[in-house]
Amino acid sequence: MVAPTNESEIQAAVICSKANGLQIRVVSGGHDYEGLSYRCRSPFIVIDLINYRSIDIDSGLQTAWVQAGATIGELYHEIAGKSPVHGFPAGLYPSVGVGGHLSGGGLGTLVRKFGLAADNIVDATIIDVNGKILDRKAMGEDLFWAIRGGGGSSFGIITSWKIKLVEVPSKVTVFTVGKIGKEAQKLVHRWQYIADKLSEDLFLRVILQNSDVNGTRTVKASFNSLFLGEADKLIPLMSNAFPELDLKSENCIEMNWIQSVLYFAGFINQENLNVLLNRTTLFKSNFKGKSDFVQNPIPETAFDEIWEKFSRVESAFMLLDPFGARMDEIPDYELPFPHRKGNLYNIQYLVKWQKDGIVESKRNVEWIRDLYEYMTPFVAHSPRAAYFNYRDLDIGTNMKDDTNCSKAMIWGTKYFKGNFEKLVQVKTRIDPENYFRNEQSIPVMKYA
Repeated sequence: MVAPTNESEIQAAVICSKANGLQIRVVSGGHDYEGLSYRCRSPFIVIDLINYRSIDIDSGLQTAWVQAGATIGELYHEIAGKSPVHGFPAGLYPSVGVGGHLSGGGLGTLVRKFGLAADNIVDATIIDVNGKILDRKAMGEDLFWAIRGGGGSSFGIITSWKIKLVEVPSKVTVFTVGKIGKEAQKLVHRWQYIADKLSEDLFLRVILQNSDVNGTRTVKASFNSLFLGEADKLIPLMSNAFPELDLKSENCIEMNWIQSVLYFAGFINQENLNVLLNRTTLFKSNFKGKSDFVQNPIPETAFDEIWEKFSRVESAFMLLDPFGARMDEIPDYELPFPHRKGNLYNIQYLVKWQKDGIVESKRNVEWIRDLYEYMTPFVAHSPRAAYFNYRDLDIGTNMKDDTNCSKAMIWGTKYFKGNFEKLVQVKTRIDPENYFRNEQSIPVMKYA
């Protein structure tokens, strides 16, 4: 393992590893869902960027250079220390590293207002297969395009991002309203028709999870929201668009934007921003995740079976994040992330379990695969879509040491749709010998 403190040490690690026939794995925050940032089928070294995480904010230009070892929590903390009216549209979980999160797209509570984290990157530095440091000008626009949503690990080692900060109001409003059983089912069904059409200032997600009420297993739906404004503007907006939820003023909490970051990260009553600096995840259990995109509302009757399936495992979740607004305005080809206009919302499926062992793991993984199979008629298809940052090896993998284009297309078109072909072209130019590779890396074109 190498823990570099500067770019020259990263360069040396690349050159030496390649010369000695070793593969490389790079850890930013270590949150790859399938562990591809720290495991490999061949002899390898791990480059851990934990000591390479400085953040330099230029308040005047409203930009920041962020080294790839920083977490999004550290980034949010630094922004808050400079300005109460600026933020950044990245994810909800502070311990996630910016290196992987931004290179895979980056969904968060500001997605409907400002798009993905990757939509707000203006420059980057990457170390290529030859150990050269390239900025946006040196790497060219095609590679700069590829690393903003196509994943960085196929192309080199991303060392830093230059991001554009966004303006947020001095006061925002959050709420969480929970419903159970049949009432929850009806409200989730109704939510599908309005969530992507709400004001761009309103992000209203749904978290479905299994729950016990008076000893009876049921499903709880939590309507979890961020509004970029005050409660007196939010309540009439919700009353008009979604009266069925019956939002009340007592459900709403006004705060500043950085406090909303704490709220969505699970620190409900926490005021000390230093919790954002903790690089250890709050969730310490075994889990398996999968993803989908929904383009037409799921029939209400379909939720009967979902509810029934949720009763069979210890801890099951479906997280429904709405799109629309800014996401409808950005073309599918603007970045490798293609899931834009026409998608109502994204689904993240999760199953968690505490007990270790093959039997328990097998049972839970089979459960989520069964749920995923059941959802097939209700989600985007031709191809069925997936989100790269919710990496899922079930949808396809490369052959060991031979990344075949036709085989990679099976999983690649799910993540990137028509953008996959351009990613292959960029990969072939920047890393023609396919040194940077893993089970789901972009392949190179092979010529007879």
